[in-house]
Amino acid sequence: MRRTRSFTLGAAALMVLTAGVGGAAVAADSSTPAPGGEPVAEPALIEALQRDLGLTPEQAVDRLATEAEAMATDEKAQEAAGDAYAGSWIDAATGTLVVAVTSAAAESAVESTGAATERVTHSQEALDAALAALDELEAPAGVSSWYADVQDNGIGVDVVAGSENTDQVAEFLAEAEAVQSIPLTVRTVEEAYTTSAAGVVGGDPYYTGNVRCSVGFSVHGGFITAGHCGSGSAAVYGWDNSLMGNFAGRSWPGGDHAWVRTGHGWWTVPVVLGWGTVSDALVRGSNEAPTGASVCRSGSTTGWRCGTIGAKNVTVNYGNGNVVYGMTNSTACAEGGDSGGSFISGDQAQGVTSGAAGNCSSGGSSVFYPIRPILSAYGLTLHTA
Repeated sequence: MRRTRSFTLGAAALMVLTAGVGGAAVAADSSTPAPGGEPVAEPALIEALQRDLGLTPEQAVDRLATEAEAMATDEKAQEAAGDAYAGSWIDAATGTLVVAVTSAAAESAVESTGAATERVTHSQEALDAALAALDELEAPAGVSSWYADVQDNGIGVDVVAGSENTDQVAEFLAEAEAVQSIPLTVRTVEEAYTTSAAGVVGGDPYYTGNVRCSVGFSVHGGFITAGHCGSGSAAVYGWDNSLMGNFAGRSWPGGDHAWVRTGHGWWTVPVVLGWGTVSDALVRGSNEAPTGASVCRSGSTTGWRCGTIGAKNVTVNYGNGNVVYGMTNSTACAEGGDSGGSFISGDQAQGVTSGAAGNCSSGGSSVFYPIRPILSAYGLTLHTA
């Protein structure tokens, strides 16, 4: 039988994703074990996957189960591959976890974990080294991002439409080919990524100065969010204008993450809010989902939006010298005010929203900063159910 728990939000409750939008909120407790001992899939994720990925309820449940298994297998496969590891992804057609490797010995070792393999030339270490070389270059505004494309075993560069033939972009691409030896694949995108903060409006989930952003995930002692949302040890206020706490650590640019130490009667719970669109979801861990896995994000402007995980270790050029390294892109849309909000795959926290291209009306994509490096950077512990 499904149970529910109510968390009253007076002047003092921090619900992940946000502090709340009214006097009360309800967090669905969907952790009752199934007969096999696995947690029941969160209704929030099932509903959102149906809407955004066009799945039936049964397909959504099956996909979440398959992806949970793939996450567990992926960690074992990476360890088995060792230095020959070259990336992994979930095949969109079959749902199979595919692990790229550079040697026959690694193929055998990885296949013993239950994953499929693909033999490639360049290891993940080589791809990362190539990206590091590109990160040293000065990118023009027409170059939106660059990343390791593990499915093509190469380096991808996204160029904003209309900038393809400019001298600045041509010079960057020539330099990118000169400083490393892995082939480039240039893709044209309609818009560059922009950060997703917003000016203050009524009912803000949290704000600092004149910026509205969204809470990411609860940690013991506070919450994590995007770095571009705050500055120094700036004060952070909740939806009711009461003081929540202060920024206690921040990385921007270079990274895009921060954590806020809370007090003043605010407490944390391991919940991602559904904003009345879907039921709330519990957070049970932070296992990293592979490329191709479904992912949903929650933010104070657009609520729940889902898509799939794309490239990892993405470098994003936000312009004006603001470059962020080590991010992950997704096909989930986001808009202003969603910055800092939760990315979750199944019941596993993935990261916090950094920026977006496009919007949720006509279509868009987004980038998030992975959660594990954030926790490590500040020595934080994720609050889990």
